[in-house]
Amino acid sequence: MIKIFRILFFLVFNFIFLNGQAYTEENKIKIGLLVPLTGDNAELGKQILNSTRLAIKDINSNKIEIYPKDTQSDPNKALQSAIKLEQIGINIVIGPVFHENIIYLDEVKNITFLSLTNKTLEIPENVVSAGINSTSQLNTIKKFIELNEIKKTIFLIPNLNYDLEIKNGIKNSKIKTHKEYFYDIKPTKLTKQIEEITNYEVRKQNLYDEITRLEKSDDSNKEKKIENLKKRYTIGNLNFDSIIIADFNESLKSVVTSLLYTDVSPKEKYFITFNQWFDESLLGETISQPIYYPSINKKNLVDFESKFQKQFNQIPNHLSLLSYDLVGLIYYLSLKNELSEINKSFKKKNSFKGKIGIFDVENNKINHRLNFYKVDNGVLKEIF
Repeated sequence: MIKIFRILFFLVFNFIFLNGQAYTEENKIKIGLLVPLTGDNAELGKQILNSTRLAIKDINSNKIEIYPKDTQSDPNKALQSAIKLEQIGINIVIGPVFHENIIYLDEVKNITFLSLTNKTLEIPENVVSAGINSTSQLNTIKKFIELNEIKKTIFLIPNLNYDLEIKNGIKNSKIKTHKEYFYDIKPTKLTKQIEEITNYEVRKQNLYDEITRLEKSDDSNKEKKIENLKKRYTIGNLNFDSIIIADFNESLKSVVTSLLYTDVSPKEKYFITFNQWFDESLLGETISQPIYYPSINKKNLVDFESKFQKQFNQIPNHLSLLSYDLVGLIYYLSLKNELSEINKSFKKKNSFKGKIGIFDVENNKINHRLNFYKVDNGVLKEIF
């Protein structure tokens, strides 16, 4: 009798164990990862892979598994790797990194791809752009403009391959601008265009005319007035009170330099730009300050960089923090939805707080609620 009981116990135990194991496997959160693991961008891809592993460690759940595949920064290879992920039953993928690598992914119908690109145009229906896009940045700039009751904003946009993205961001954010100008980034052409935008020649002539008028006048205090005028470069009001410059790095500095040359001061007009990823070189450009821009949460970025450096002995790129957050976002959505239906979660309205900030998810789009910063007197300050 005891022997029969032992046999029954053994069979029941194994049935529960094996079914429990099968249940666990069925409920695993399998996340594909499409990144360049070989080729020129291999280091970037490996950092992104490490950031997803760090995210799993911090979430502390054995439910999540990452399945990395190489794109070699090539759209054809990205498609081949995506098909392999689909064949093993994966329906959610982080990646690809670059916009040009997503062009064939609409052929892989059963997967939703969370691409790290910040471009939102010409995106296949099953691809979600997860980068810090122009709409997210302009939503934040719009908030700053409204808080400061800024009435007239001009928008300076370079004639580069992302100008259509900016136009789309202006439309989506519904930011109010007085005028939009497109400029050539070549320094010789740029300065001339900025002169025209700021009505520089007329304002300069106004100064000469006023000095001439005073010299011929009977004004008893004209010598002092003339002396003060000669310290100036122009006279005349500008038909705006803030400038949004959609540019970066040295090209941004060239635009600011041209504005300064045409006697437009950041101390009199708001100079606002796009996300500069806390470019430290801006801190030393005191003549161009104050300058304002939206970005991710600085404190969280520093904390993440410290943790990543401690774990992997290198400073991570910015996309590493984004991919870290995307693992958390997928895990969060999996707790609210059936795993087989997680693709549909990106069509519903959801919000998720990550290290970057708050993700707003809806209609297969991700927008970010960003912070806003000011660089003034060589110091970075958080506005909100």
